[in-house]
Amino acid sequence: MNIIRMACALALGLVTAAGLTMPASANVDFHDQTVEWVIPFSETGGSAKWANFFAPLLSEALPGQPTVVVKFMPGAGSTKGANWFQKQKHEDGTLLFGTSGSTQFPYLLGDPRVRYEYNDWIPVMASGTGGVAYLNSDDGARFDGSANALKDTNFIYGSQGATRLDLVPLLAWKMLGMNVEPVFGIKGRGDGRLMFERGEANIDYQTTSGYLKGSAELVEAGKAVPMMTWGALDAGGDIVRDPTFPDIPTFKEVCEATEGCEASGEAWDAWKAFFVAGFPVQKLAFLPSGTPQEVVDAYTAAFGAVVSRDDFAEISSKRIGKYDVFIGAGAKSALGTATSVPDSAKAYVVNWLEEAYGVTLE
Repeated sequence: MNIIRMACALALGLVTAAGLTMPASANVDFHDQTVEWVIPFSETGGSAKWANFFAPLLSEALPGQPTVVVKFMPGAGSTKGANWFQKQKHEDGTLLFGTSGSTQFPYLLGDPRVRYEYNDWIPVMASGTGGVAYLNSDDGARFDGSANALKDTNFIYGSQGATRLDLVPLLAWKMLGMNVEPVFGIKGRGDGRLMFERGEANIDYQTTSGYLKGSAELVEAGKAVPMMTWGALDAGGDIVRDPTFPDIPTFKEVCEATEGCEASGEAWDAWKAFFVAGFPVQKLAFLPSGTPQEVVDAYTAAFGAVVSRDDFAEISSKRIGKYDVFIGAGAKSALGTATSVPDSAKAYVVNWLEEAYGVTLE
């Protein structure tokens, strides 16, 4: 099954939480224990907000209701934390690790700093997300649904790195003919938003949770103007409007309205492949290698209980957006989508990274 078909299966809900949860083993009890949920980014980004949303709900649902504490291990665009987690083995079921597209992309591209193997980890939950690119108020006033009036502007963007999830906006802006200069080295997308707020950057993008919790306030205050979302996939694999932001045009719409940008061809196929790998299944929660099945089942049941809450749709839409959540076997299938892109897309991106930023992946 190719990556688009896999993603469509996810969109159709063929591997969603319904019917995939299992009863927790009576032998698993986390009473008076603390679960550490490690996030390989800073505490200001979307992954932090994602984990902090789920943590108290997971605490209530796990056997014994342990305290779930979110801890942060930023560095090297998340590869530092992922390399650390690769070395961890099961002890007592109290370690959980969260990744995002910025962890997936170095793995997909063969980044030499990667010392981790996704197939060694045990996925228990995965969720999709979206992304919103936005401009400062001055440049936003010239945005008319196309990038035509923005091509002579020099933009500055705070970036975690070109091989991270940032390659999706960077490639999109390149296809639009915009001059966007990334400042590499920030530890999380929240740090990029802080650069934007301080006037050190005049363009930014956030995943949905980061946008809802921080950037939306800038828009409401008139300090930022939404430019586009990356969109979402429909059942046929086409890009449609993001369900969390139905009033904001997609990159595809902006591209089609911009002179010189084409929503077809080699560049588009590469961009869409990495979008599919990075967003419909953007964040995943893993248990370490060697975790006994009864502990895996306990986490599967707990996350299933969280998603089955009567109020989940309402509270999640305000914090992490309106996206599918995949549990247990569904999370494992979702991981396949998140870590698969065609060789042609990889080749295009590797060549572009070297030409645009001097990044070599050897």
